[in-house]
Amino acid sequence: LAFCRGRVVRVPKGPLIRVVDTEVVIPCSVSDYDGPSEQNFDWEFSRETDFMRIVSTWDSTFTSEEYQKRVGHGDIKLRRSSNDAVELVIRNIQPTDQGRYKCSTPSTDATVQGNYDAEVQVKVISDGLSVSGSKARSSMSLRLSEGDSFKLRCSAITTSLEHTHLHVTWQIKSGSTWRDILSLTHEGKFQLGPGYEERYHNGDIRLDTGANDTYRLSVSQASPVDGGAYRCLVSEWVRGADSSWQKIQEKSVEIASVAIQRTDVVISTSNVSVTERDSLDLTCNITTDRSGIFQAEVMWYFSASPDDTLSDAQVLLSMDRDSVVSDSTLISLSYVDRNCYHLLVRDVDVEDSGYYFCQAAVWVPLHNGSWHKVVERTSAPVSVVVTALEPDYEVFLNASKTPKFSDDPTELNCRITNAQDTEANIRFTVSWYYRQRLRSDDVATEELLATMDADWTLLLGDRSRERTQNGEIIFSKKAVDTFSLRIQWTSESDRGDYFCGISAWSRHRNNSWVKSKDVTSASVSIFWAIQDYTLTVEAVKLKPFFVAGHTFEMTCKVSSKNIKTPRYSVLITAEKPLTDQSNPNGTTRIISLNQDSVVRLEDWTDQTRVDGVVLEKVQENEFRYRMYQTQISDAGLYRCVVTAWSPGGGGMWREAVNGLSNPIQIDFQMSGPVFNVSVHSDNPTIYQGELADLLCIVTMEGMALEPDDMSFDVSWFAVRSFALDREPVLLASLDRRGIVMQSRRNGSSDLSLERISPLEFRLRVHGCEDHDFGNHYCVVTPWVRSATGVWQREPDIKAKPIFLSVKMDVLNAFKYPLLIGIGLATVIGLLSCLIGYCSSRWCCKKEVQETRRERRRLMSMEMD
Repeated sequence: LAFCRGRVVRVPKGPLIRVVDTEVVIPCSVSDYDGPSEQNFDWEFSRETDFMRIVSTWDSTFTSEEYQKRVGHGDIKLRRSSNDAVELVIRNIQPTDQGRYKCSTPSTDATVQGNYDAEVQVKVISDGLSVSGSKARSSMSLRLSEGDSFKLRCSAITTSLEHTHLHVTWQIKSGSTWRDILSLTHEGKFQLGPGYEERYHNGDIRLDTGANDTYRLSVSQASPVDGGAYRCLVSEWVRGADSSWQKIQEKSVEIASVAIQRTDVVISTSNVSVTERDSLDLTCNITTDRSGIFQAEVMWYFSASPDDTLSDAQVLLSMDRDSVVSDSTLISLSYVDRNCYHLLVRDVDVEDSGYYFCQAAVWVPLHNGSWHKVVERTSAPVSVVVTALEPDYEVFLNASKTPKFSDDPTELNCRITNAQDTEANIRFTVSWYYRQRLRSDDVATEELLATMDADWTLLLGDRSRERTQNGEIIFSKKAVDTFSLRIQWTSESDRGDYFCGISAWSRHRNNSWVKSKDVTSASVSIFWAIQDYTLTVEAVKLKPFFVAGHTFEMTCKVSSKNIKTPRYSVLITAEKPLTDQSNPNGTTRIISLNQDSVVRLEDWTDQTRVDGVVLEKVQENEFRYRMYQTQISDAGLYRCVVTAWSPGGGGMWREAVNGLSNPIQIDFQMSGPVFNVSVHSDNPTIYQGELADLLCIVTMEGMALEPDDMSFDVSWFAVRSFALDREPVLLASLDRRGIVMQSRRNGSSDLSLERISPLEFRLRVHGCEDHDFGNHYCVVTPWVRSATGVWQREPDIKAKPIFLSVKMDVLNAFKYPLLIGIGLATVIGLLSCLIGYCSSRWCCKKEVQETRRERRRLMSMEMD
């Protein structure tokens, strides 16, 4: 293939059949060449043997004398289509131009190889194609109504001796351009123009052939886009030597000019505004020049939006082509003539506001007696605004009750005044609003308290919902024209501006209520000056001097300011010395009396003196506290803690302010012995499982007492840490009556607490465990009997802690496991030896049998 490669010059395969007086274009191209990309071409013509030079792309003197005139006038020219292709164009070809045409290319190759020219035969035939319109006249004018039908005819025939085919196309001219409608191609196929597919499939556009070579275009349901000039375009085609179709000529003739009169549907009025209860009259006009028999079908629609489609709109009324009107009570439809239809809506309402439009369809009779709908149009929507009949009234708001203090009631009345045009179809509802008063220039937003809808259903706002449900806020209607808002107990957060709005509702034809007007009242300010609450408490000791065993008595006098009808609750507290271990915080709540005069013991835990403290109310602002049979342990500072209460909402009391009195001191002169406590252990470091002994030793200094005149409450505590940074844990206690109390324990160790001497108490921990370690100490409460025989409690005494350390006994811990292991190993070894001996003795024994030796003599050869 590489050796066969060379320059190739190509022209169409002939013969080329062309019609006289038409333009002929003969292409020529070259490929597989060397040299520059742009190649030159020479064209020559021969009728018989000799070739005459026609034209060249590179030599202006190439043209023969016979063709110089035609080439100079442009009747023959070369048109380059690319660097390697040109076209020979001959205008108005004549029979003398029939012959052989040769295309040559000068060589630019390094070696001469391939073909450098190619020839094609051109055959010129006579023009046998004729195209004409209707026989009546060459071009006609049609004026039709929208929806009509029309037919146009075109005659096309050819007398060519060659086997040619006709291609017929119907075109319409709208503006300056022609558009294809429908074609019957030279291959016998129908070809649709753009935009006519649907109408062709519906049968509205057809192309039929008839006798005498006629082609008929039928158009049904004509629309305005069908208006324009129509022509018949016919082209003649012939199949070439390469089996491809070639168009050899084309002719056209204008058939008719068609004008389509559009049918419009309009509403005579534009935007309409009517008053409620009046009548609405709209007219739908059908504009058409149709003069024959036809009937109109009209349908009226209503829509809330101008953009709604027919499927979304509401059908009001309709009239068919037989003038039958659909039934309606308040809406009627009538017609003046077949082009004018009236819609009448009586007693219009506000809900009739919206957009109205009508749809009209024109029907014409057919030859078989049936009716055919030729056109259907919908008008543009008309806006209708129905103005409501607003009642005329004013709103006045006043406060019948205003608060002067917190928790006072507030009552506001919203009244309708100067009401006019308030007929039975009008009802009023109220809305209550609150606006907070700001000190700065900021604008406060309105908060809805409550509102009523058309059926007087109360809808609560977020601010008042909970309080209304609790009965603290009441909304009511006192009279036909009066609405009330009552706050049972007004709080400081309720201070601000209040106003009401009265809404008028109108009843429509369907018994629904629609708001027609809102009127808002002026605001009413609810405000009172707030002064700080003041509370003063003074404590007085009635008996300046007393001794242990006597009764302590003090009074608390209370005075307050800016508190409405206050009540007081009193709490008696005692601040004990830091040495008192009964209350490490230093303050003890003894007894209280609330605002309802209910007495309660707080932290008073002395069971022997349950009735030893009394708190009573002497006057409205004076309270007295008594403590009988005082003891030395009662020494400390006593105060009155007073709380002032004011009446709150719902019969409840609200805390206003707290006050603290001056301290009253109870102090005893100590003339008896002084007790000291210490903790001792002979062995503070022990091993697990051993017994731990801890001694609590009480010593006395000063005056000696008989053992029967003193007694002790002893409590043992433990802190499970080295640094005393944890809470102490009560282990056991022994009261002065000898009753022992132990706390719950989690481990296996046990405790015992006993008195071994009048001044010594021993705590034993049996079977100590590792969690029994820590700092241990005892707290002793001495009781001393006075000369009068009364037992006096001394302050609690805390001993210095001692640290108990519990260690693990390693030998004892591993003794039993080692013994058990050695014993098991010995038993297993002996058992293994016994099993081995038995196996070797009985199980593995073999019996050895001696084989018998046979004796035979040699046999003789003969026997063998």
